[in-house]
Amino acid sequence: MTEHVWSYGPASGHLAWADLTGYGVEASDGHIGKVDKHSYEVGDAYLVVDIGVWIFGKEVLLPASTVSRIDLEDEKVYVNTTKDQIKRAPEFHRDKHLQDPGYREELGTHYGIGGLPGQGPSGSHRA
Repeated sequence: MTEHVWSYGPASGHLAWADLTGYGVEASDGHIGKVDKHSYEVGDAYLVVDIGVWIFGKEVLLPASTVSRIDLEDEKVYVNTTKDQIKRAPEFHRDKHLQDPGYREELGTHYGIGGLPGQGPSGSHRA
């Protein structure tokens, strides 16, 4: 898995001091939920998104590299994935998965941004 999977991209507009908790999360095809927790540590950045609107009490972990843009004024985070791709992500349990390297590898592969070349859903690998 590359170190870039768990880092915000330079064009995302992420600022280390910004608290994203409560921000709306917009997938490429519409609203998906709200940020419940986030990390901005270099090489270990992620969003925990509450998607309880669809499935009561469900949360997903999104690697920071899925963030395409952050709008501080409108309090929204835009991600470069679809709602369906987020819903199909490996099940997330906060107590079990936040520090689990195997789970993170699985997520990177699911989003096509980690794991071994050719293992992503699109059959491609991004570094």
